[in-house]
Amino acid sequence: MTFFDTAMRPMILAASHSDRIKDSSQRLTATRRVVERFVPGETQRDVLGAIRTQLDEGLSVSVDFLGEDTTDESQATATVEAYLDLIGALGALPESGIATARLEVSVKLTALGQSLADHGAKIAEENARTIAAAAHEAGVLVTVDAEDHTTVDERLAIVRALRRDFPDVGTVLQAYLRRTEDDCAEFAGSAARIRLCKGAYAEPPSVAYPTRELVDEAYLRCLRILMKGNGYPMVASHDPVMIAAAQTMAVEAERSPDSWEHQMLFGIRADEQRRLADGSRVRVYIPYGEQWYGYFVRRLAERPANLGFFLRALAAGRR
Repeated sequence: MTFFDTAMRPMILAASHSDRIKDSSQRLTATRRVVERFVPGETQRDVLGAIRTQLDEGLSVSVDFLGEDTTDESQATATVEAYLDLIGALGALPESGIATARLEVSVKLTALGQSLADHGAKIAEENARTIAAAAHEAGVLVTVDAEDHTTVDERLAIVRALRRDFPDVGTVLQAYLRRTEDDCAEFAGSAARIRLCKGAYAEPPSVAYPTRELVDEAYLRCLRILMKGNGYPMVASHDPVMIAAAQTMAVEAERSPDSWEHQMLFGIRADEQRRLADGSRVRVYIPYGEQWYGYFVRRLAERPANLGFFLRALAAGRR
C-alpha cells in the first residue's frame, strides 16, 4: 500500500459522511457523468437495461437498490417496496429461476431498518424475510450485504434465521476483519452462499487488518476455507492475484464451475469479466438508485487512483 493510499483512503471515506460535500457533488452534472461509470442510473428502467446487457454477454448479475442508514420506518418500507418491484421485474426475465442462479438481489439491513431506534433488528429481519419470500417465489437469489463492523453480529444472526426458511440466502464476509476466518469456517460448514470481499469501510486496527499486505493474506486464508467447505464461494475481487488464486484453489478442491463464482463491480474491468465468463460463472454487482453517493465514495476509497479521474471530470465540468 502506497503512502498516497494510506493517507487518502481515510479522507475519502470521511467525505462519505459530509453532507456539504455530498450536496455539492450531487448538484454537479460532471459528477453524474463520472458516477455513471459505476452506477447505470437512478431508476429501475435504467438498471434493467444494464442487466439485459450483462445477461446477453453471458454474465450473471446481483442488483443493489442503493440506500443505507435508514432512520425512518416509512423509508425502510419504501425500500422494501422498491425491492419487491425489482424482484417482480427480474422474475419476468427468461433467465429467472433458482436453478439457473443468474439473477440475484443484494440488500443492506440498515436500508431495511436495522438502525431504527425501536426494534430495528426485528423490523429489518421482517423486511428481509418479505424480500426473501418474494425472491424465492420469483426464482431470484438474495444476498445480505456487509456494512461496518458494528453491524456484523446482528446481521449474521438475521442471516442464520432467514436461512432456516430460505437456505439460498447468502451473505457477505469482509476479509479485512480479524474475525472473518472464524465466520468463514462457520458458514462454509453450513453450506451457505458467501461473497468474500476485502472490505470497504474505515475500521480501527483493533478489529481490522491495517495494511494491504495483511488484508491480502487474510483474503487468501478465508478463500481457502470457503473453497474447502460445503458452501458456495463467491469471490468478489478485481485483484488478478486473488482471481488466479481462486481458480487454483477451485481445482485443488475439485470444484465444478457451477459450485463457485467470480464477482466484480459494474464498470470495472469489463473485459476481464467477459474473459473469465468463458469457463467460469461471473456475476456483476449492479447498483442503482438516488442514494448513489456513499457507494461511489467507497469505490474511490478502494482505489484512490480513481480520485484523480473523478477530480479531472469535476474540473472539466466547471469550465
